Amino acid sequence: MNRTDRLVSMVMLLQSRRVITAAQLAEHFEITERTVYRDLAALGEGGVPIVGEPGVGYSLMSGYCLPPVMFSPEEAFAFVTGGLLVERMTDAAMRDAIRSAMGKVTAVLPSGLQGRVERLRKTMVIGTRPPTKGSVPLHTVQRAMAEGRVLRLDYLGAARGAPTERLVEPRGLVFYMDHWHLIAWCRLREDMRDFRVDRIVRCETLPEPIPPCPGFNLDEHLAKCVVPDCSEFAVIDVPAFILESVRRFWGPTIVEEQISGRKARVRFAFRPEGLGYVARWLLSLGTDAEILSPEALRTKVAELAHSTAEHHRLKKRLG
Repeated sequence: MNRTDRLVSMVMLLQSRRVITAAQLAEHFEITERTVYRDLAALGEGGVPIVGEPGVGYSLMSGYCLPPVMFSPEEAFAFVTGGLLVERMTDAAMRDAIRSAMGKVTAVLPSGLQGRVERLRKTMVIGTRPPTKGSVPLHTVQRAMAEGRVLRLDYLGAARGAPTERLVEPRGLVFYMDHWHLIAWCRLREDMRDFRVDRIVRCETLPEPIPPCPGFNLDEHLAKCVVPDCSEFAVIDVPAFILESVRRFWGPTIVEEQISGRKARVRFAFRPEGLGYVARWLLSLGTDAEILSPEALRTKVAELAHSTAEHHRLKKRLG
């Protein structure tokens, strides 16, 4: 990013925040704090009314607004791509909102760029499976998180026949395994919990603000959920050409990969109670997978293979 683009982006960032520190600006633009101070001085000399308060940060003078700017082709194409992802990976309410927003963005583009954006939109397809439709719109959860409010949920767990009421403090919203998940502190369980949004039957945003939780890090929490301390580890050899399939299935639980010629060795984590699940998946690979460890997994796959063969032999005799 050249300096002119950075200065414009800096004003837009200041316009979107009530207050921001020099350190935060430096991290956002990947520059030094010294460069931030020079940029802020240049903006001030150019007539941008920036207010600095020692120990607090910088902000724009109340009432100042950057005039509308034009989008570059790359920015317009990014909006198209993001819009398609939103349409495919969210719910009907969010799809309506992104289509409306895209219409507003397209309206301010030059006529030539409008045609290119429309052509791109018609020739791009997002092929992932859309999330399961739930009772509560995704934007309801997003709004509570944006406002920092406690939520009252009626939540239907996977193993429960009726929903339970929960008071939760939202900490993150994550998309994985084809579903949106609300990561929140559950006051009923007195622990951090993962709530699938499509299983939320009812959601009410309370006026109570979320208490601060300075020690919580969403990325660290997710990493611990994916590979908890109690994890078992499987090591398998597979042909390199099916490595991508292994990655799609086990994703972030893969902790090590080694590729040598036409073979790949993969080490991934799984919960001890999931041994049978891993064995059934490995059975689907037939002779393409070789289990190096643990021994219990190799034994389980052999047992499943034997019982599967007996099952089909019996069916054949009876048929």
